[in-house]
Amino acid sequence: MKFANLLKSTAAALLAFMCSCNNQPVMETVNFTNNLTPEEIAAGKFTPEVMWKMGRVGNQKLSPDGNLLAFTVTYYDMAANKGTTSIYLMPAKGGSVVRLVEKASSPQWVGNRLYFMAEGQVWSILADGTDKQQVTDIEGIESYGIAPAGNSMFYTKKVHVVDIKGSDVYAEADKSKARIYDDLMARHWDYWDEGNYSHIFVASLGQGLVKEGTDIMEGAAWDAPLAPYFDSEEIAWNNAGTALAYTCKQLTGAAYAISTDSDIFIYDLATKTTRNICKEWGEMPGYDKYPVWSPSDKQIAFRSMRRAGNESDKERLFVWNSEDGSMRDITSKFDYNATNVVWEGEDRLYFIAPITATHQICRASATAGAKVEILTSGDHDINTFTKVGNKIVAHMNTIMKAPELYGVALSGALTQLTFVNQQIYDNIPMGKCEKRWVKTTDGKQMLTWVILPPDFDQSKKYPTLLYCQGGPQSVVSQFWSYRWNFQLMASEGYIVVAPNRRGLPSFGQEWLDQISGDYSGQNIRDYLAAIDDVSREPWSDEERLGAVGASYGGYSVYYLAGHHEGRFKALISHCGIFNFESMYGHTEELWFVNNDYGGPYWDKKNRTAQRSYANSPHKAVAKWDTPILIFTGELDFRIPFTQSLEAFTAAKMQGIPAKLVAFENEAHQVFQPQNSLVWNREFFGWLNKYLK
Repeated sequence: MKFANLLKSTAAALLAFMCSCNNQPVMETVNFTNNLTPEEIAAGKFTPEVMWKMGRVGNQKLSPDGNLLAFTVTYYDMAANKGTTSIYLMPAKGGSVVRLVEKASSPQWVGNRLYFMAEGQVWSILADGTDKQQVTDIEGIESYGIAPAGNSMFYTKKVHVVDIKGSDVYAEADKSKARIYDDLMARHWDYWDEGNYSHIFVASLGQGLVKEGTDIMEGAAWDAPLAPYFDSEEIAWNNAGTALAYTCKQLTGAAYAISTDSDIFIYDLATKTTRNICKEWGEMPGYDKYPVWSPSDKQIAFRSMRRAGNESDKERLFVWNSEDGSMRDITSKFDYNATNVVWEGEDRLYFIAPITATHQICRASATAGAKVEILTSGDHDINTFTKVGNKIVAHMNTIMKAPELYGVALSGALTQLTFVNQQIYDNIPMGKCEKRWVKTTDGKQMLTWVILPPDFDQSKKYPTLLYCQGGPQSVVSQFWSYRWNFQLMASEGYIVVAPNRRGLPSFGQEWLDQISGDYSGQNIRDYLAAIDDVSREPWSDEERLGAVGASYGGYSVYYLAGHHEGRFKALISHCGIFNFESMYGHTEELWFVNNDYGGPYWDKKNRTAQRSYANSPHKAVAKWDTPILIFTGELDFRIPFTQSLEAFTAAKMQGIPAKLVAFENEAHQVFQPQNSLVWNREFFGWLNKYLK
C-alpha cells in the first residue's frame, strides 16, 4: 500500500477499538487510576508514597494525518523498585483512551503504523492494534528512528573501539579489573570510559527482519548522540530517507574535556559520505545540536551556542540552506533560548522559549533576525510539543500539577486532553503557588515563586525554606520534579521560597551571564533578599528558616552555611560543591569549571579564577554553626561524592550536628523508587527535627 493510502486509513483507525468485528481484538477504554488506599484518601495528604503512584506522562506523537495521539505513561512499583512504561492512544481532539502496547516506549508514526521499542527491539503495529510485527533482531539497541518515507531506519548501540581495560590490553590477564588511561575523560557523569562509544547505524526497511546495519561512525572514539544523555532527538532523518543529520563532538581526551564544540553532520546513504555543515560555514565553537529537516529537505534548523566552553550560552535558532551553504540566525533579535523546533512549511518555525520563569510556544518566519511571536501565555511550563498541520499537542505542567497533555490552538488557547492523575487531584489538595517580585540589593526586580501549604492559614506562622536552584543556569520555572518536589514540602507544612536569582534563564542573557565567575556574589545576595523579604510576612516564622538545594544549589547551601549571619536553623545540601580546588581535579568536563570559575586554581594571574577559589565554601567552614544534612551519590562523577565527604568531615570535626546519606547506586540525582523514599524520609526528618 502506498504511503498516501496509509494516511487515509489512519483517521478511521480508532473506531476499531470499540468493536469486535471479524478478527479485530477488543481494546478496553482505560480509566487511569493510581490505586490510592482508603487511608491515603482519608488523610488527604500529598506524600512521597502518593507521588510515586502518579502516572508519568512521557513522549507524545500525533499521527501523520493529525487525528490520533500516541503517548507513553510510566507507573512505578515501589515494592519491585522499578517502573513500567506503556503506549496509549486517543483521538487528538480528546476522548476515550486505550492502551495500545504494554511494556513499550519510544512511539513513532509512519503512516498508520506505530513503531516502538519493546523487549530490546523495534516493533510496529497498526493503529487498530492488529498486525504487530518485529522490525529488528539486533542486540544492544539503545534508540532508533524511522525515516518518514518508511524506507530506512537508524539505531544506536555501544561499540567497542579502544582497549582500555587491563583484560583487553593484556590477553593473559583476562581477570584483571584495571583500567589504563593516557589522557583525560577517564570517566563521564556516572560511568568509567572502557572504550565503548554510542554509534549510529543505518539500515533499509522492507526486506524482513533488520539484523545488521551500517556503522556510519566506524572506528570513531566518540559518541552520537552526545554523552552523557544520549538523546536520540539529536538525530534526524530527512523526509526522503536518503540522508541523516546528527549531532557529534569529534574530540577525544583533554580536548574533549575542555570543549563544548559539537557540530551538525550529514550522512548521505547513497555515497556513504559525511559532511560537517557547521565547520563548512565557518567558526562555530560552541554547542550545535538538534537538527530538524524542512519539508523539502533543502533546509535544516538547529540550535546553536556561540561561545566555546559555555553550556548555558543563548541557544540561537539557526537555519542552514543546502543549496548555497548559507546560515541564518533566526533569533538574533530575541533574547531567549529556542528549543523543540518544528517546521511549518519552508518559511515558518515553531519552538519553545523560556520566558519570565515559564516556558511558552513561539513562532517566527525562517528569516534572519525574525520577529518572534509568543503564542501561549500563563504560569506553566510547556516542555515539548508535537505539531501536524494546525494541530498542536503539548506536554505541560505547573508547580501545582504534574505533566499532562494539552491541545494548543493557534490562538494560544489550551485544552486539557489527558487526566492521568485526576484521582489524586480529586482527593488530595495541593499547595497554592504565588508569584512575588522581590527587590534585589542592586535595585532590580526578581521573580520568586512562593508555595504555600495546602491548608494555609495566614493567621498562623509557618517554618519557611529557601530553595537554592542547581545548574547553576537552570530556570526556576513552573516545573514539576519527582526529586525536588515543592508540593511535598508544602504538604509537610513548609512555605517554600524559590527565587529566580542571578544566573537563571528566561530573564535575558545579561541576567543569565552574571553568575559566571561570581558564584559568591550577586546571586547569593539575591537568595538572601528573597528569604528576607518573605520572612518579614506575619505568616512566615523567621525563627524557623531552612535552606536546601542540590548541585549548584548544594554549593549555595555550603556557602550560606558560612555567611548566613544566623538566619537559618537547618541546612540540606545534595551533591554540592564544597572545595573548589579539589573539585577542579575531581570533575570530568573541565569546560564547566573553566567557564564558571574562570579557570584553574594554579593560574595566579587570572583574577576571576583567584577570586572564585578565594571564596570557596570550605574557606569559611570555621564559621559554620548550623545543623546540616548532606546527600551524595557514589556514582556522581560531575560533583563527586568526595566533595560531600569533605563537608561532612568538616562539620563533624567542629561538633556541628551533621548527617551523611550516600547512595551506592545513584549518581547526581536520585532516580530509584526506594532510594527516593529513603531520601524523602531523611529530608523531612531532618527539617522536622530542627524547624518544628
